[in-house]
Amino acid sequence: MGAGKVHGGAGHPWVQVRYEDEEDPVDAMVSRTGCMAQHRALQHCMAEQQDWRHCQPQVRAFRDCMAQRKQEREVQRAPSSSQGHPAPAAE
Repeated sequence: MGAGKVHGGAGHPWVQVRYEDEEDPVDAMVSRTGCMAQHRALQHCMAEQQDWRHCQPQVRAFRDCMAQRKQEREVQRAPSSSQGHPAPAAE
């Protein structure tokens, strides 16, 4: 089943409606990073505490996981110094 558009009534803009069988785009992105456990722990804390300030250990764990994954991706994407750059000509 796909997403549909629903009009919210007079004066309300059209809103995107997501059906239950569709994956949340944020969950899909986080899942690809390998940080889903930290994300879920943060969501659970937020649901219980209703205040992100009480969830700082979970915030830090998720932030650190995402930063590590970003660094790993950058290392994988970085071309080696010898690729694509010819050696300077000797004079």
